[in-house]
Amino acid sequence: MAVVVNDKREIQPSGAESEQRTFIQRHVFPLDEKGNPRVPWAAAIGLTVGLSIFVLAYRWYTEEYSFTVGLDYFEPEFAKYWMSLFWAQVIGLSALLFIGVPWCWFTRPKDPHAAMTPQKELGVYYLILTFMTVGALALMVILGLFVEADAAWHQTTIRDTDFTPTHIGLFYLVIPAGAVGAIIGAVWLHTRMPDFIGRVSVPFFIVAMAPLLIMPNLGLNEWGHTFFYAEELFAAPIHWGFVVLGWGLFAFGGLLLQILNRVRVLTTTDWKQVVEAAESKS
Repeated sequence: MAVVVNDKREIQPSGAESEQRTFIQRHVFPLDEKGNPRVPWAAAIGLTVGLSIFVLAYRWYTEEYSFTVGLDYFEPEFAKYWMSLFWAQVIGLSALLFIGVPWCWFTRPKDPHAAMTPQKELGVYYLILTFMTVGALALMVILGLFVEADAAWHQTTIRDTDFTPTHIGLFYLVIPAGAVGAIIGAVWLHTRMPDFIGRVSVPFFIVAMAPLLIMPNLGLNEWGHTFFYAEELFAAPIHWGFVVLGWGLFAFGGLLLQILNRVRVLTTTDWKQVVEAAESKS
């Protein structure tokens, strides 16, 4: 199936005009020889490699310094090697959120339907599906290298305070990063994409809210473990609130159905006939 776009709409066919596109446009929104969008495999591979390097570097840092300077929160070395990392993560993610959301809102097009051609729209959906695929792979890595590591750490070392090396990576980097990305993505999607403008995608809303909704349970968990609850089994009652995050991520299935339904429309509609019919009525 191919997208048929009206010649009067903004498109980028192959040939000389396609060479005028920037490096990012060619790799993030690639086109085939007919000017139709393609899956951005280069962006997917680049994102996967970049995340892999970051995760491996973070894992190496954790392995290198957790047991040497990460066992006692009250030591000066802990503040140097771990709390400095904590503050860098919190400040960086907060800045990204408080800059990204207003930017998405204030730079939104005045007429999103006119700014987003069917060709561009399909290319954006291909990019979103690419992000979702890479994100699913990243989630598997996070479960293995962050969540399981956190459980193992607390079952084999003495827990003294809220801040531990594994918590700084899990609760103050991975989960907040997912929340920030989902919130910014939701604002961008609802201010640019014609199929989402003027309504709220309930599945996407659930996905974006899931990391935020576990924050009260995180506070209860840290306070309880610090003062009165030493058990670290995942099935412990003090951990029950964390299932909200897992349940919230199930909503990605609903978002995927919404996207695929729109992709079906974009790839089966003769947009040239649609535009010609609209022009004849006017």
